Amino acid sequence: MLIDAATSQFVLIDYQTRLMPVMDGGAAALDSALRLARAARLLQVPVLGTEQNPARLGPNDPALAALCDVMLSKMAFSAAAELRPELQRQPQRRHIVLAGCETHVCLLQTVLSLREDPGLTLWVVQDACGSRRSEDRSAALQRLREAGVHLVTREMVIFEWLRDCQHPQFRTLLAEIR
Repeated sequence: MLIDAATSQFVLIDYQTRLMPVMDGGAAALDSALRLARAARLLQVPVLGTEQNPARLGPNDPALAALCDVMLSKMAFSAAAELRPELQRQPQRRHIVLAGCETHVCLLQTVLSLREDPGLTLWVVQDACGSRRSEDRSAALQRLREAGVHLVTREMVIFEWLRDCQHPQFRTLLAEIR
């Protein structure tokens, strides 16, 4: 199954400024998340963001937060409870593309919780995810794959959202792809 922009929502989990410097590959994960969020906005895919305990951990990266249609604060590691009402506001958009930090905590718990919701198809953008330790990130991605979650990359998502080189936004999005 291909990811369809018209039926997608993009979820960015906890790219908080205090956390990103300690993430293994954090700068690259944030770069991928920013590129995807810009592509989503251009293709009219809703972008939802979450922040874990922002009073203690600070806000999300400002550039990323500016691309979010909605920003949700949470205290639980899983963001599923906060996301469900937002995801249900657009019931025709059942393809949920997710990325975030830390992969083995908040992202993992959110995705596994959302797997229980009938009708949702979930994709995790592995090159836009980070953890403090690469072993934790790898273990989380393996667990997600074994749970039936589709693992994808930034380029896969953008090309699938575009579908072909004749899409009106293709040339504009080449910068986000490369």
